[in-house]
Amino acid sequence: MTEFYQALLAHSFLQYALLAGLLAGLGCGVMGSFVVVKRIGFLAGGIAHSVLGGMGAALYYGFDPTLGAFITAILAALIIGLVSFYNQEREDTLIAALWAVGMAVGILYITKTPGYNTELMSYLFGNILIVSPRELWMMGLMDIILVSMVGLFFKQFLAVSFDEEFAALRGINVPFFYLLLLCLVAVSVVLLIQVVGLILVIALLTLPAAIAGQYMRTIGGMIVLASLLGMAFSALGLSLSYTPDLPPGAVIILVAAGSYLLSLLATRLFLRFKTRFPSTPKNHS
Repeated sequence: MTEFYQALLAHSFLQYALLAGLLAGLGCGVMGSFVVVKRIGFLAGGIAHSVLGGMGAALYYGFDPTLGAFITAILAALIIGLVSFYNQEREDTLIAALWAVGMAVGILYITKTPGYNTELMSYLFGNILIVSPRELWMMGLMDIILVSMVGLFFKQFLAVSFDEEFAALRGINVPFFYLLLLCLVAVSVVLLIQVVGLILVIALLTLPAAIAGQYMRTIGGMIVLASLLGMAFSALGLSLSYTPDLPPGAVIILVAAGSYLLSLLATRLFLRFKTRFPSTPKNHS
C-alpha cells in the first residue's frame, strides 16, 4: 500500500479515483439502506441493467452516455414502480424483461457504434481510474440531491419502507413517495456505474447497508454506518488493486463481500457464545 500512497500524492488521476470512490460510497450508503430495508435489491438490479440500452443509444447518437443512463434509469424506475405498486404479480416478469431488453439494446448499439468504444465498456465493467473532474462534479451533484431528498422526506421514506398500510393511514401519499424512492435509487445506480460498472453496482449498493443492518437498529444509524463502510471499501479496494494492477471495481466488490462474510460470521459466533454463556446478575444480598 505504500506504493499506492506515494502514487496518490503524485498522480491526479488517482486522486480523482479516490474522490469518486468516496462520493459513490456516500450515495450507496444513503440509498442502499432503503434498498436493504425495503428488500428491493432485485428491483434495483433491473434498473441497473436496463441503463445499458440508454447509454448505448446516447453514445450512438452523439450524446453523453451518463445522460442516457440517467434518463433510462428514471424511466425504468417509474415503470417498475408503477407495475410493482398496482400489479404486483407481474413485477418479477417485468423486471426480468427490462433487465434483458436493456442489455440486448445496449449490445446492439455497441455493435453498431463505429470502432471499439472503451468508454462504454468502462460503464459496463467500471473503471474508476478514468473518472474526470466533470464526472466528479456530476457525482457530487447527485450526492447532494440524494442527501437533500432523503433529509427532506426521511419520515415518509421510513414509513413507506416499513409499513405502506400504516403510511397510508397517516395520510402519506404512498405511491408518490414509493416512486420517488425508486427514482433516487436510480440516481444512486448511475452514481455507482462509473466506479464498479453496472454489472457489479448492486453489490456495492447493498453490501455496506447489509453489514450496517447487523449492528444498527435504526435506519438513520444504518445510513451513517453504510456510508462510512462504502467509502472505506472504495478506498481500500482502490489501494489494494494498484500494485498488482487489478481492476479496481472488482477488488472493491471483493473487499465489500469479504467484509460482509466476516461480519456475518462474527455476529453468528457472538450470538452463539452469548447463548451458551449468558451473563448472570450478581447477587448483592
